[in-house]
Amino acid sequence: MSLAEDRVTPGARTDVMPVESSKSAIAWGPIIGGAVAASGITLILLLLGSGVGLTMVSPWSGESSSAATVGVTAAIWLVVVQWLSSAFGGYLTGRLRTKWAAIHTDEVFFRDTAHGFLSWALATVFVAGFLASSLTSLAGAGASAAGQAAMAAGVAGGAAAASASDTDTTGPSMPTAYFTDALLRPQNIADRANADNGAAAAEISRILLQGAVNGSVPDGDKAYIAGIVSARTGLSEADARTRVDTVLKQIDDAKVAAQAAADKARKAAATSALIGSLSLLVGAFIAAAAAALGGRQRDEEEDLVAVGRGPLV
Repeated sequence: MSLAEDRVTPGARTDVMPVESSKSAIAWGPIIGGAVAASGITLILLLLGSGVGLTMVSPWSGESSSAATVGVTAAIWLVVVQWLSSAFGGYLTGRLRTKWAAIHTDEVFFRDTAHGFLSWALATVFVAGFLASSLTSLAGAGASAAGQAAMAAGVAGGAAAASASDTDTTGPSMPTAYFTDALLRPQNIADRANADNGAAAAEISRILLQGAVNGSVPDGDKAYIAGIVSARTGLSEADARTRVDTVLKQIDDAKVAAQAAADKARKAAATSALIGSLSLLVGAFIAAAAAALGGRQRDEEEDLVAVGRGPLV
C-alpha cells in the first residue's frame, strides 16, 4: 500500500506533518517527446493527404472530382490526422514517463492524463506555427507577384492617363461624373447619341456603376438609357426600354448570384471552423486517454518485473 493510501488508525499520531515531494509533478521530457512525435505524424499524414487530394483534381474537364467531394474528403482526412497523431503522441508520453513511487492510483491517473493533454497542446502549437510560417511564405510570394503586376499596371495606367490627358483635360472625376452627366444631359437624346458615340457609352457605364452602388437605377436614368439605345439601334422606345430592363435584370441576377456564393462560402467557413474546433477537443481527449493507457501499461509491466524478481532479502 502506498503512503497516500494509508488511513489514520485509532490511536495513531495526528500531529505529523505531511512530507512534500521534492520532484515536480510534470515530466517535460516525455511531454516534449510525445509532442514532437505527434507533430511528425501530423506532417507526414498531411503530406500523404495532399498527395491523395491532388489525384482527385484534374485540369481536364470531366476527370476531376466535384468541389464538394474534395472538401468533404479533406475535412474527414484532417479529423483522422488529428486523432491519429493525438493518440500516438499521448501514448508515447504515458509510456515514456518514469513511474512515480508512493503516489495514489487516482493521482497517477490524473497526472498521466495531464501529461497527455500538455503533449497534445504543445504539438498543436508546433503544427500551427509550421502551417502559419508556410502560409506566410506563400502569401509573401503572392504579394511579391501582385506587386510586380501592380507596378506594370501602374506603368500602363500612367501611360494611358498621359495619353488621355492629351485629349481631355477637363473631364470630371469618377465620384462626381454621374452627377455632372445628369446636369449636362441634352434635351434631344438622339442628337447626343449620334454626335458622340463614345461619350454616350461612357455615360451609360457611369449610370450603371452608380446604380450598382445605390442598389437600383432610377426611372429617369432608365428612360435616358432607353432613349440612347433607341437612337443607336433604331428600336422603338418600348423595345429599347424592354432591352434596358432585361440588361438591368441580368445585372441584378449576377449580384444575387455573387451574394449567394459569398453566403455559401461564409457557411462553409463557419462549418469548417466548428468541425475543426470539435476535432481539436476530441483530439485533446484522445491524447489524455492514450497517455493514461500508456501509463497503466507502464506500471503493469514494472509490477510484473518486480514480482518476477522475487522478494528483496
